[in-house]
Amino acid sequence: MTTSSHQASSIPHLSKEFLAKELTYAKLIPALRKAFASDMVAPRRHVHTLSENPASTLLLMPVWQTHGTTGVKLVTVAPENNEAPSVHAIFILFDKTTGAPLAMMDGEELTLRRTAAASALASAYISRTDSEHLLMIGTGKLIPYLATAHCQVRTIKEITVWGRSQEKAEQSMQAILEQRELPKNIQLSVATDLSKAAAQADVISCATTSRQAIVMGHMVKAGTHLDLVGGFTPNMREVDDTLMAKAQVFVDTYAGALTEAGDITQALANACLQRSAIVGELAELVNGKHRGRSDEQQITVFKSVGTAIEDLCGANLVWKAHVHEKMHHQTQTQDKQNQP
Repeated sequence: MTTSSHQASSIPHLSKEFLAKELTYAKLIPALRKAFASDMVAPRRHVHTLSENPASTLLLMPVWQTHGTTGVKLVTVAPENNEAPSVHAIFILFDKTTGAPLAMMDGEELTLRRTAAASALASAYISRTDSEHLLMIGTGKLIPYLATAHCQVRTIKEITVWGRSQEKAEQSMQAILEQRELPKNIQLSVATDLSKAAAQADVISCATTSRQAIVMGHMVKAGTHLDLVGGFTPNMREVDDTLMAKAQVFVDTYAGALTEAGDITQALANACLQRSAIVGELAELVNGKHRGRSDEQQITVFKSVGTAIEDLCGANLVWKAHVHEKMHHQTQTQDKQNQP
């Protein structure tokens, strides 16, 4: 992978379509398991406010391996951008030894897929092995990715979608159906009664930007696993204090979740969640330092805010596929040239 002769003009841009093709969950979930057990280093993200009014933000997420590659994800958030999406992202991969830039990649597709894969990886350790009913809460871009990824680690037979807008929930349900990695013969429906849907679910996956709790402690049955993907700032919430108080909590990283996740920071501040109840992070699960779910009646929570470890893991897979494809193309071209 070392390319000391790389020139800026020759750096490939790997598209959303290429990432979608190469970052299958069958490859990405096991790769993430190895990544969290590896020597990847991801400092806390840098957040810079570009303007207060209108609010505009630049995020930089660096990450590297002791031996291998390094990279940085650049994210801009411009809520006032009415002409295009308000969030843009790009990932730049470098050769760590030479410092040479290797590739630029679509940051949004990378983020969507690695986020969903991380939730599925956590579920493999802490949801009940007999989980069959998945409830998706939210109607954003992540919902079909999360739903599909969860189906890779558990034999899901039924997926229910709930959103504040029934029309958007139906659109999300259709988007799930269109996912090429979704197993066949899964029953999908839209819920109108959240309490009823939550009470029936084995796994509840939330991906919202809510500032108030949506899922309440009294709604969920014993043995439920909650995957909380939204609530990535201290002023956001997806579940209430009652639920957090009776849950065994896992996080993607302690460093991120204990400072950025409102579901955790607010519950800790309210003394409804004890620090001792946050029992493990992904690295400890994959390394065997924590066994994961130990009781079929436990209510478990996985709270993620994202880490650049996931980005670099996905970027390495994509880069490897790009190099393989390029070599294959060169071989074919050479073979044609050598034909009599």
